[in-house]
Amino acid sequence: MRRADRLFQIVQLLRGGRLTTAARLAERLEVSERTVYRDIADLQASGVPIDGAAGVGYVMHEGFEMPPLMFTRDEIVALVAGARLIRAWGGVSMARGAEEALVKIAAVLPEAERARAAQVQIHSFAPEMTPALKARLDEIEAAIETRLRLSFAYTDQDGAETHRSVRPLSLWFWGKVWTLVAWCELREDFRMFRIDRIGTCDTAARFRSEPGRRLADFLRRMERDRCR
Repeated sequence: MRRADRLFQIVQLLRGGRLTTAARLAERLEVSERTVYRDIADLQASGVPIDGAAGVGYVMHEGFEMPPLMFTRDEIVALVAGARLIRAWGGVSMARGAEEALVKIAAVLPEAERARAAQVQIHSFAPEMTPALKARLDEIEAAIETRLRLSFAYTDQDGAETHRSVRPLSLWFWGKVWTLVAWCELREDFRMFRIDRIGTCDTAARFRSEPGRRLADFLRRMERDRCR
């Protein structure tokens, strides 16, 4: 988690006027208590009304509001364009999330920046993304997050069909094509599957992260092959 995101999360966790210990914050943020102490000191120095002490806990005065979000022109263009791309090329849940994120960002932007966001003329259309394909993306993304095996029929570029049981690891977008990076239990190796060639798909048993079968292992192999 980026430090800016962590500071924002600390403010959110301290809302409500209840005493919260550094140990509890550290557990929620997956950092050390020492990091929490440093972050809170920085927030206090910047004017955030947090009271408390190490070993006792911290509380934030009620009524504090975060200052309006400030983005540069390039950041606004990137956010709007990215959300529109996901709306066109992503799954149903992804598209809904992108739309809702834009609404939330616009709600806290100063008027000038909000008008600038509305003027971004970058659009994307994806007639190839059928409702079935969008739903499949959401299904696979959820399986990746929850570490559920996927079992599906797959048709390769020559039209041959096989049945695969895989450990889904990551979704990659190549411009017009989505692919699934997975550990294939049939081939006992990493494979990439085009989402539009996946047929009937079902979730199966959970899998554990195991050395040699993780996304990090796949990325290391790619980097090694690239450097040859």
